[in-house]
Amino acid sequence: MEEEAIYSFILDLFHPDTREQALSQLAKRRETFEDLAVVLWNSYGVMSILLQEIVTVYPLLDSDLPSAISNRVCNSLALLQCVASHTETRLPFLSTHFPYFLYPMLNTTDNAKPFEYLRLTALGVIGALVKQDSPEVVSFLLNTEIIPICLRIMNHGAELSKTVAIFILQKILQDDYGLLYICQTYERFSAVITVLENMVMHLTESQSSRLLKHVIRCYLRLAENQRAREALRACLPGPLRDNTFVPVIKDDVVVKRALNQLLITLSEGGMTAN
Repeated sequence: MEEEAIYSFILDLFHPDTREQALSQLAKRRETFEDLAVVLWNSYGVMSILLQEIVTVYPLLDSDLPSAISNRVCNSLALLQCVASHTETRLPFLSTHFPYFLYPMLNTTDNAKPFEYLRLTALGVIGALVKQDSPEVVSFLLNTEIIPICLRIMNHGAELSKTVAIFILQKILQDDYGLLYICQTYERFSAVITVLENMVMHLTESQSSRLLKHVIRCYLRLAENQRAREALRACLPGPLRDNTFVPVIKDDVVVKRALNQLLITLSEGGMTAN
């Protein structure tokens, strides 16, 4: 019955009067129907319909964005996230350069809820792409403006958006080419550590353990690069060196271990060879 309903909703996508409801129903089922991504990808015309839904919001990105339109586009983005996360459809999806169409939404700076929801859901598509470690995905993203976008959202976004943005940065850093790329020039490295430092200072007030975990993991990975490690010995923010975050991470063994490892690595005798 569930499969029949899925195919019925897919047919409804082709009719303007039933498309909005079909998008909503399919988005609700993306967690329960395991192969929805494969069905969407292989159903003739469906990806074009999702693209059409996304580009129709472009003219509204510089004005007021009604919540109803934001919700509708977010349902389309949720289906793209489903496609981006599936092992069979991730790389074919990437090969179409579909993620480029998300960037106008990611580049918005309006903090109104419809825009924030749109940015968060668009970020979720990129997050789904990087979740399973893939050099192809990282290589693709590094040829786009994703790092400046993530850094801006990490600086100015709402907490959920910041969390997804720093998760994307962390996954890029975990890739050897991604780490090399960021540490290759002073400008790139400086941009990243400046934003990480801003986040640390903000976290002294917000005390978000979820964000702090990603920040520490980013620093720990950067410290694996010799040039970055030498720089971090001089510029690691004070709150990570003292006991500022002890109350935040006292019950999280994994994060405490990561922070301790970071401090050991940055000590003069720590990790002297790359």
